[in-house]
Amino acid sequence: MQEVSQAVAERGLTEEGIINIPGLLSRHVRLANGSLAHYMTSGETGPAVILLHGGIEGSSGTAGFRFMCTMLGANGFRVYAPDRPGFGLSDVSKAEYLDAGPLAQIEFVKQFADALGIDKFHLSGNSAGCIMSIYFLMVHPERVLSAAVIAGLFGDIVETPTIPPSGGKFTENPGYVSPGFDGTKESMFALMNGIIYEQKAVWPELIEMRVRQANLQRDARGGPWHSRAILTEQDPDRALVISTKNRLNRLSIPMICMYGLQDVLIPVENGFNQEDRTPNIQFFYPDECGHQGQTDQPEMFNQVFLEFFKSGKVSWETAKWAGVSRRRPINPDLVEEPVGGFPKPVPEAYVDYPTLTAALAD
Repeated sequence: MQEVSQAVAERGLTEEGIINIPGLLSRHVRLANGSLAHYMTSGETGPAVILLHGGIEGSSGTAGFRFMCTMLGANGFRVYAPDRPGFGLSDVSKAEYLDAGPLAQIEFVKQFADALGIDKFHLSGNSAGCIMSIYFLMVHPERVLSAAVIAGLFGDIVETPTIPPSGGKFTENPGYVSPGFDGTKESMFALMNGIIYEQKAVWPELIEMRVRQANLQRDARGGPWHSRAILTEQDPDRALVISTKNRLNRLSIPMICMYGLQDVLIPVENGFNQEDRTPNIQFFYPDECGHQGQTDQPEMFNQVFLEFFKSGKVSWETAKWAGVSRRRPINPDLVEEPVGGFPKPVPEAYVDYPTLTAALAD
């Protein structure tokens, strides 16, 4: 891929402070609430795809999906990667535009799609963008053609507590503790160790862009936020609107989830727990892949998303490459069945990395 192999000297930052990716365009659109939304876009024709970035300070459409946007845009899709409220170059001119809570984020996605005249679209999100995608499905399922989410939580459909890094049997760094962001490049680089497995993807320009944008939002907000404030609604009545319990598992919208085996930030065991409660979602567990899999394994993720968004199914060869889950029977509606049928499930193998790799090698 051009974006991955491009020399550092050829990339640089634009006058807006965004990593310069050929074919990835920076745009703004005025929303119904008056805010000026910033987004990255690629592709001029075809079905629309909206990609929602994560929730760590410094996140943005470019930071999260710089390796995916242009590939999908060059292959028949109109791709939009907005900076969600409180992130990137999103509007900081009024306090209400900084609301990063779930219901505000859902309304943002709706107003963003409305402003661009997008009635229906394919939807994806990574980390906090994953849960925002799931919440959007709860409120506006009629707008979504299909959903492909990456390494994030699914709300209250899982009642057990989130498994921390110390409880992970696949992560290579079970002692990981997020260092937080203190406004410096050094802290941002350390923060990237928790979400990006492939360290060569942590470009100097990425750090520079993230620091600038994180500090822009932090200055407007008056300080850092608590991460939980952007993932859950504190008001119990408002939380009912986005509850996934006994709802997400009943949706008929085609859905897949890719969850890196080596996720440090939110270990893959959390994916296992979610898979157990969502029989309608096909899971994939790619190897050599952390929390931001679309950055660690861009060619793989791009191929999975391209096939899924085009036909609603992932080919068998691509599914094997992407670590299609064998914790339960593979869904033939979402994965192309090979000659001779699917291999049998091996749920007992998903206990640690050596056991799993040995079982899958048979």
